[in-house]
Amino acid sequence: MARNRYDMDEVLEDSFDISQLKRLAGYVSPYKGKMVSVIFLMLSASALTMTVPIFFQRIMDIYIPQKDMRKIIMVSLLTLAVASYSAIAMRFKIKTMSVIGQSIIHAIRTDIFNHLQELPFSYYDDRPHGKIQVRVVNYVNSLSDLLSNGIVNTVTDLCNLFFIIIFMLICDARLTLVCLCGLPVLALVIIFIKKKQRRAWQIQSNKQSNLNAYIAESINGIRVTQSFVRENENNQIFNNLSGNYRKAWMKAIKFNFTMGPSVDMISAVTTSFIYVLGIGWILAPNATLTVGVLIAFTAYIGRFWAPINTLAGFYNSLLTAISYLERIFETIDEPVLVKDAEGAFEMPTVKGEVCFKNVCFSYEEGHRILDNINFTAKPGQTYAFVGPTGAGKSTIVNLICRFYNVDSGQILIDGTDIANVTIHSLRTQMGIMMQDSFIFSGTIMDNIRYGNREATDDQVIRAAKTVCAHDFISQMENGYYTEVNERGSRLSAGQRQLISFARALLADPKILILDEATSSIDTETEILLQKGLNELLKGRTSFIIAHRLSTIKNADCILYVDKGGILERGTHEELLEQKGAYYDLYISQYDFLA
Repeated sequence: MARNRYDMDEVLEDSFDISQLKRLAGYVSPYKGKMVSVIFLMLSASALTMTVPIFFQRIMDIYIPQKDMRKIIMVSLLTLAVASYSAIAMRFKIKTMSVIGQSIIHAIRTDIFNHLQELPFSYYDDRPHGKIQVRVVNYVNSLSDLLSNGIVNTVTDLCNLFFIIIFMLICDARLTLVCLCGLPVLALVIIFIKKKQRRAWQIQSNKQSNLNAYIAESINGIRVTQSFVRENENNQIFNNLSGNYRKAWMKAIKFNFTMGPSVDMISAVTTSFIYVLGIGWILAPNATLTVGVLIAFTAYIGRFWAPINTLAGFYNSLLTAISYLERIFETIDEPVLVKDAEGAFEMPTVKGEVCFKNVCFSYEEGHRILDNINFTAKPGQTYAFVGPTGAGKSTIVNLICRFYNVDSGQILIDGTDIANVTIHSLRTQMGIMMQDSFIFSGTIMDNIRYGNREATDDQVIRAAKTVCAHDFISQMENGYYTEVNERGSRLSAGQRQLISFARALLADPKILILDEATSSIDTETEILLQKGLNELLKGRTSFIIAHRLSTIKNADCILYVDKGGILERGTHEELLEQKGAYYDLYISQYDFLA
């Protein structure tokens, strides 16, 4: 998925790769035994129903002229038995294939979601989240009918066609050839619309993706929208995107609806010829056709075109599914750029020394963010990063957690290159609080325990007390078991940060990373929090990013980051004595507060 916005279409593939259908077959394969049993049952039911027109032929040509009511009743009961067996087989098919179809859908959705969990931050930096979500939900759901009914129906109907043609030939070979004359015409229709139909559904999926991306963005930004009174402008954007989706859908569905009427028209024309020829042969002096045979044959005509209509529907579903499969497998195939190296080993128990050796990094080629960064933090030390927005402070701590891969250089923890250890063993020994204090839907207790599921309630409460979150949590209606909404909409920005702080601390990490941990906390709370932090930071290697310099005065080393490098380093007092960039930043904050 190339980088784009909600108003930019994704790249369309010029040709379909047949290997994608083979991959889909891989999901179907575990259920082939059950599908074979369903197909066998449906074929047996279909074969039995093929005898029904023969029953009617015998009734018309033999039993009625002979006035043999006993045989008429017997044939009627036999027809009822065949219908009952067919109904039971259909019920079994619907139930079994619904389970199989949804199981396959679940497997595909699980694979795509699991892969999304492994993709690096860079993947989510480059594309609207709504375009990712539509692939997991809408596109996968669109495969449901194809998997639940399409495959079995196709195999069954193909076999049915074979059976029907045999019975039609038994009835009358001449009429059968007339009926088959419609197939080449139908083939021409399919060839004519095939490429246009697939491209139309690709465009439709693009417009659906754009619309979904904008809806997700609008919901996430609703407070900003209402604050700046942007409702009318947003409605106009939505109407344009929705209108584009409607037009694309109408164009795509037009091709789908071409198949059904085409089949019906060809069927009607061939049936008319059969009636004209059949009646002519019946009325001829040397009649070569009976009324019963014509009635039986016309019954087979309906049965002949019904599976062809179903196959045409399957063809439509397949072309629609292909446009979605391309997007689904594209996401599953998205390379995991940050992953365990071959032969990666478990990170030993961390003591806390972190060393950057000539580290270079860029988000985009040719735009280097960090250039030859070097520093060493000893176990138990607190390092603070300051500097202008966009200088690379958050990038440095993200690299420690290996959320991105370095372009060159090394990051060592206790002398071990983190590129050589498993990501899970590395991050489980870190406590991390990002700038975005994300709160998940659920209880406050669950949110704090998110990074340490084994923690007891007492440990959760102790962590909350350390970061001064206990008081406001206790005052809520259900305390720690109060339900909060996604993103913590019921909580203030400061409360969300304190909960996220407690979540990071509960992991009891050897390396603690706090990215703007106190930016939304009032000064009074910050003073209380600082007391707890001073105690907590003992024995841990900590990295703190803060624009509020009062929170980092006691750091063992402060690094001033700008222009891709570390311009200054030292303690608070040492940097003030240098009267450089840090001094200017401190004085500007002091004057502002004054």
